[in-house]
Amino acid sequence: MNETPDSLTAPDPGAQPFVAPCRSLDAAAPLRWLRRGWADLCAAPRLSLGYGLAIVLLSWMIAGLGLRLGSYWVLLALLSGFVFIAPVLALGLYAISRQLEAGVTPSLASGLRQQRRSLGNAMVFALVLLIVFLVWARAGSMVHVFFPADADPGWQGLVAFFGIGSAVGSLFALVSFAISAFSLPMLCDRDVDAVSAVVSSVNAVLRNKRAMAVWVALIVLLTALGFATALVGLGVTLPLLGHATWHAYRDTLDAGAWPAQPL
Repeated sequence: MNETPDSLTAPDPGAQPFVAPCRSLDAAAPLRWLRRGWADLCAAPRLSLGYGLAIVLLSWMIAGLGLRLGSYWVLLALLSGFVFIAPVLALGLYAISRQLEAGVTPSLASGLRQQRRSLGNAMVFALVLLIVFLVWARAGSMVHVFFPADADPGWQGLVAFFGIGSAVGSLFALVSFAISAFSLPMLCDRDVDAVSAVVSSVNAVLRNKRAMAVWVALIVLLTALGFATALVGLGVTLPLLGHATWHAYRDTLDAGAWPAQPL
């Protein structure tokens, strides 16, 4: 598939649709995104891995705060909430991939300027993710109503507790994934409002369920590998996923109707 699928003609501001058209994807598409993401990481290793190091340090701070103020359960809750904020943290990685695709030598200053232009819509998006996270946290706490802390639940009770908690968490994680899968790269690439970007992302996810199931499985696997290495692995897996997400957006959405953000 063409690496730059958008039309080269200038968009007509009066003809912008509410939803960006999406392409049909095969189940192997996420593997291509990872290969292209790895190529971007290798093309700009200092920027990408430096970004990953910052994420690792932030993760360690969150982990230390969770252990200091609460317990392992608080730590688990905070790290689970990482799923909801990771897409916003990857904005700089989208900017790096966009510069590489355009044949421009990527730079941190250029990436920061690009993020500043889309900061307003990104903050609206981050607020949406924060609301989802808070509702998820409240729903997770309500599970304890059915499993009192002073009772002995036994093995069956524990299995039911973790099963229900995982089901609730998965539901909210899927909502977060649907609204963030392509919307933030679109905000980074095009002069588009947050609502159109989110609706475009949800529409594309619903129309490509098989490819999205593979993509979710790969994201979970790589994130789990990062957690399994005391968060150190996140310094590589998250930049890889960030770059791959850019190529996922480029392969899936045709956002040529909106003006491109200047590089």
